[in-house]
Amino acid sequence: MAKILIVEDDPAILLALKENLSYEGYTVREARRGDEALNCLGAFKPDLLILDIMLPGINGLEVCRRIRKTDRRLPVLMVTARGDETDKVSGLDVGADDYLTKPFSLPELLARVRALLRRASSAQELELPETLEFDDVRLDFVRYEATRKGKAVHLTAKEFALLRHLAAHEGEAIRRDLLIDCVWGEDVYPTNRTVDTHILSLRNKLEGDPGRPRHILTVHGVGYKFVGGS
Repeated sequence: MAKILIVEDDPAILLALKENLSYEGYTVREARRGDEALNCLGAFKPDLLILDIMLPGINGLEVCRRIRKTDRRLPVLMVTARGDETDKVSGLDVGADDYLTKPFSLPELLARVRALLRRASSAQELELPETLEFDDVRLDFVRYEATRKGKAVHLTAKEFALLRHLAAHEGEAIRRDLLIDCVWGEDVYPTNRTVDTHILSLRNKLEGDPGRPRHILTVHGVGYKFVGGS
């Protein structure tokens, strides 16, 4: 069964999560601080991380940011007592895969855990590329680094994930709803318009002529595809 690391400083919530996840058959380890969580990763090697944003010392956003510098595959479910939309977006931008606001129901959390683990398993089977090069663009999906004409280009975590998924299916048309499921997950936040906005942003940052893209293409009535080559 999958291994889950819970990073939460509230004793009551930590106990409830640990008991319920253990009851479901998961192997669970706990951490109460951000630095403690980072130290646990190497030895425990979790399959999923449940990460509170408000932690003593290193907060959850910084923990996630540091993890994504070396590991983009570990599913991260971010949890916070805040309900502000900006906190949610910040969590997703630093590389979180999904987001829950306290108070939440345990059935909802368990459903999201199962969904993240399924997606992570599917991604491993897909053999997602670690790097991608086309024209004067180079991307490193492991280090979250992108350059164009030798100059650094800032991409959000979701932009990296979206392009990586398209590149893994090079030449195939992928429907918007499938992109939402694979890149954003079972969250109510993304819509088809969200996908369109991210595609437009990728074109503006990476295509030589964003108005006439040669690599990140629209398939009318379907969705998008990536075509490599020079």
